[in-house]
Amino acid sequence: MNEREDPAKLDCDKRRSATGATVLIVDDERRSLESLKRVLGVEFQILCAQNAAEAEAILDGDLVQVVLCDQRMPGETGVEFLTRVRERWPEPVRMIISGYSDAEDIIAGVNEAGVYRYVTKPWDPDRLLETVREAARLYAAQKEGGAAPPLDAKPSNERLRRIVQDKRRAERRMFEFSRIAHAPDSPMRQTIALARRAAEYDISVLITGASGTGKELLARAIHHGSARGEKSFVLENCGALPDELLESELFGCKKGAFTGAYQDRVGLFEVADGGSIFLDEIGETSPSFQVKLLRVLQEGEIRPLGAQRPRRVDVRVIAATNRDIKAEVEAGRFRRDLYYRLAAFPIHLSALNERRGDIAIIAARILLAVNQQFNRRIPGFEPETLRLMERYSWPGNVREMHNEIQRMVVLSDGEANLSPELLSPAILDHGRPAAQQEGQTRFTLKERVEMLECALIKESLERNGRNISHVADELGLSRVGLRSKIARYDISRVVDDEA
Repeated sequence: MNEREDPAKLDCDKRRSATGATVLIVDDERRSLESLKRVLGVEFQILCAQNAAEAEAILDGDLVQVVLCDQRMPGETGVEFLTRVRERWPEPVRMIISGYSDAEDIIAGVNEAGVYRYVTKPWDPDRLLETVREAARLYAAQKEGGAAPPLDAKPSNERLRRIVQDKRRAERRMFEFSRIAHAPDSPMRQTIALARRAAEYDISVLITGASGTGKELLARAIHHGSARGEKSFVLENCGALPDELLESELFGCKKGAFTGAYQDRVGLFEVADGGSIFLDEIGETSPSFQVKLLRVLQEGEIRPLGAQRPRRVDVRVIAATNRDIKAEVEAGRFRRDLYYRLAAFPIHLSALNERRGDIAIIAARILLAVNQQFNRRIPGFEPETLRLMERYSWPGNVREMHNEIQRMVVLSDGEANLSPELLSPAILDHGRPAAQQEGQTRFTLKERVEMLECALIKESLERNGRNISHVADELGLSRVGLRSKIARYDISRVVDDEA
C-alpha cells in the first residue's frame, strides 16, 4: 500500500479538510511547540512561530483562524502580543496557554486581548483538541453570520477570579504530600515529613538531589501545603538562561534596558507576589547574579532592569540543585551568604537506587498517567518485568523511568501486562555477567576494563545532567580526554553547559 492509500493518512486528511482551519502556535520553547503541533496537526493546518516577530510576519501573509500563544515568552507576555493581534488582525480567535494560573493574567487576557480561552499546563490532548475545534467553529460562525466577534464579551472579574481559585484548589489536591508515591519503609517517608514541617513555616527551602528525583514535585507540594497555597506558584530554570535574560525573567525590565527589551516586562518575582517561586538549578548561576539574588532575599525587594526604584515583593523562595552545593561553596563557586539564605531549611531527595522499595509503586503511578496520555488500558507489569526494573540502577531516576514506561506502552500490543521483552536492553542486561550478556563471549582484561570505563562515564553523564565539565572533574579527566573517550565508546552526544 502506498502513502496515498494509507487509511490513517486518508483519515487525517479527511479531518483536516472537514475542519479547514489554520492554527498559528506561538511558543519560544521548541519542544512545547512540537508537542502542540503533533496533537493539533491531526485536524488542523499548523503554522509555528517562536516569537512575536515571526508570528506577525505569518499573520501578514496567511489567513489564520485561531492563534494559540504561550503566556511567558522572552521580551513580552502572550497577553501583550495578543493585544496587538486584536488591534491589527481582529478576526482570528485568540487563546492563551500557560503554566501559571494567575488571576490578573487571566483578567488582563480577557479585558485587553479579547482572549477566548485560557488553557493551563499541563494540558490534556483531547481537551485541547476540543477547545481548538470550538474556536474554529466560532470563527466560522462569525464569518457566516457577519456578526461582531462574540469573544469580546467580558465575563465579570469576580467570576474570573472564582475560576482561578477553582483551578488552584484542583492543583492543591493534585500536589498533596499524600500523593507522592513511596513505600511505608522508604527513605522518602522522612523526607516528606521534613517537607510537611517546612510547609507550615514561611521559610526558604533548598532541595538537593540528583536530576530526575522529583525536586519540582516536592517544591509544589510544599507550596500547596502552605498558607500560600491559594496564591501563585511560578518556576524558573536558572541554568537555562544567560544572566541578563535571567534577571529580566525574574526581576522584570523597563523598555530599552538592554538589546531586545522592546517594552516593559513584569518579572516572575512580581508574578509570584504572595505566593512561592521555585528556582531550579540554582547552582548553575554566576557569582554576579548571586549577588543580585541575595539582595532580593535580604531586602524583600526587586529592581527591574532599567528601573530607578525598587519594588517590594512578598515571595517564598524554594531553590533546588543537583550539585553538591556545599562543595561549590567551599570551592568559591557559590556564595556562602547566599547558600545560608537559601538553605534555611535543607531537604535532600534520595536517588531511586537508594529506595528500591518505591520502584514498583512509582511505576504503577507512572503507568496510570501514561495510560491516560495515550488512551490505553494496560493493567500493570508482569512480575519478572518489575524484578528487572527493581534490579536496575536508574541513573536518570524517576524521569528515566517515566521515559522507559512510555516506550514500553508504545511498543506493547493489546491490553496485557507489560512483559520483560519490552524493556530496554540496558535494563535487561543490567547486573548480568558480561559473558552472559554477550552470549558467553570471553573478554580480555583490557576489554573488560574498557566496558567498565564506558559504563562509569555513562552513569556520570546522567548524574551530572550531561555536563562535560562536571563529569570531567568527577572522573579526574581533562575535558579533551573525556570527549576523546566519549567518541571512542560511541556514547550519545552530550550537552556542555560551558561550551
